[in-house]
Formats: sequence, C-alpha cells, structure tokens
Amino acid sequence: MSEEPSVEGKYRALRRGLRSRRRDDPALDLFRRIETSLSDIGFVDRMLLELSRCYNPLTNGPIVDLATRRSIVESLRAGRPDDAKRLLDECLTRYAPPAEAPRASPPPDPGELPLPGHSGEASRPPPTR
Repeated sequence: MSEEPSVEGKYRALRRGLRSRRRDDPALDLFRRIETSLSDIGFVDRMLLELSRCYNPLTNGPIVDLATRRSIVESLRAGRPDDAKRLLDECLTRYAPPAEAPRASPPPDPGELPLPGHSGEASRPPPTR
C-alpha cells in the first residue's frame, strides 16, 4: 500500500503534461489500473488489449503493440513483475513523455530575423527606402 501514493502522483503529473490535448485521457487510467493490479494477470491482459485498440499519435500506432502485450503477460506469468513494469513504463513513456523542464529562452525560428541589438552583433540602422 505504500506504493499507492507514488503511483497516483506519477499519473497526476502525466495528466498535467497532457493538458495540451484538452481532454481526459482514459489510456492513463488504464495504465494506472494495470500498474496497481500486476498480480491479476487476466485483468492485466484484458486492459492491455484495450490499450492495443487505442491510437498513439506520437508513434502513429497502437499504444501497446501485440508483441509488447505478449512480453508483459509472459513476464508476469514467469514471475518477473519488474520486467513487466519496465515494459509497461516504456509504453507509457512513448505515449505520454515526461514534460521537459522549461528552457531559459527558446531557440529563434530559422526564418526569423534577429532584432537589432538583441543578437549579440553590433546594431545596424534600419534600411532606408
């Protein structure tokens, strides 16, 4: 039970990172339910099947592919829950990458011209017409 708050915190942070999608994300709920129920192999297999039916726009494929689903279930049946959790975390990271730390200043757009005096170069007067 001591692992429960950390699992909830992890998924709360991922949900915040997906706000740009402007919707609730049932896939994150499925991942959380799977992670907290790794001892119930049948349940995990059914939930992974549901995730395999969901589309991941970042990879242009299913959230959990068939080979990964099989590997997770086989790891659980073989008594290797750590391997199954690692594979599950890899799928989750591909679907909802952790938010990056904000940069000090974004790189300039390649088509953007620097403002005079802000590029580090000597300021030039504006061109005359």
